[in-house]
Amino acid sequence: MSVWNAIMRTISDMHTVALAATDGMLHFELSLAYEVFSSAPAGVTVPWYDVTVCGPGAVRVGRFRLEPDRGLDHLPRARTVIVPGWADVEADPPAELVDAVRAAHEAGARVASLCTGAFVLAAAGLLDGRRATTHWAHTRDLAARYPGVDVNPDVLYVDGGSVLTSAGKAAAMDLCLHLVRLDHGSSIANAVARRLVVPPHRDGGQAQFVTAPVPAPHDHPLAGLLPWVIERLDRPLTVEDMARQANMSARHLARRFRSVTGTTPLRWLLTQRIRRAQELLETTDDGVGAIAAATGMGTATTLRRHFGRTVGVPPDAYRRTFRSRTRPSTEARTEARTEA
Repeated sequence: MSVWNAIMRTISDMHTVALAATDGMLHFELSLAYEVFSSAPAGVTVPWYDVTVCGPGAVRVGRFRLEPDRGLDHLPRARTVIVPGWADVEADPPAELVDAVRAAHEAGARVASLCTGAFVLAAAGLLDGRRATTHWAHTRDLAARYPGVDVNPDVLYVDGGSVLTSAGKAAAMDLCLHLVRLDHGSSIANAVARRLVVPPHRDGGQAQFVTAPVPAPHDHPLAGLLPWVIERLDRPLTVEDMARQANMSARHLARRFRSVTGTTPLRWLLTQRIRRAQELLETTDDGVGAIAAATGMGTATTLRRHFGRTVGVPPDAYRRTFRSRTRPSTEARTEARTEA
């Protein structure tokens, strides 16, 4: 399934999230996913997720005993299935879990693994012929045990449409926020991040995903520069401009950017412009030309080209998809005033 097809699913299709829990699951990733999907941030009125924890009965998750809400046979009924980290990657995951995850995918569910949960997806055959990732300490093990998987150790997460995988711990949060962004748009995903006090989004390693405006913590060498750039996205900015502001040479700035953000200054700048365009498309009535000017893209043609290449859909289509989920349309507000 393409990213665009995932975006075009309706909220009613996407609202059920099932978290798989069996003996040997890591409690951090399970808890993290529950926090992201269980409650809508304040002020968000769109239909939110219905989260269910599914397992074969009482299970040990880390050092805790957990009573799941439903059995593993409920996984195929969910629209999104989350498989948290698996503690003992040298052992085969339980066959009943593998079968339930495979059945959920065959039933049309979007299946995502967090950290070493990728070993469960691989055992279910869901990663054969696909790009995938897991915790960096286990990427070689995953590739050796499942040679049909194209394991990428250098990314935070991989979105394969109906199958998604993340690296460890913090990257699991990045993937969960990415799922919220696909379902509800940029503004609501950022609201979830604010509630959890985490960066809104980090680059998953693929061009269509947008990096966080300011990485955390804030004591890195670019802590003063990045907010300065964010405040000037409507202006033409060059690497030389940024280097001058940071009091560095362009070469030194490039090295600092790579170490802090994982990308180049110009790519980071472009993704911030795209992210700002997403927010304006969701929250304002401004035309594409006005948004192009406000984000430093210059013209509507330039914005459409970069937006389509980065996000995967044109700006107008993006607005139609997410606008009704965040605020009433102009037409609806006009009709309401007329009726009043």
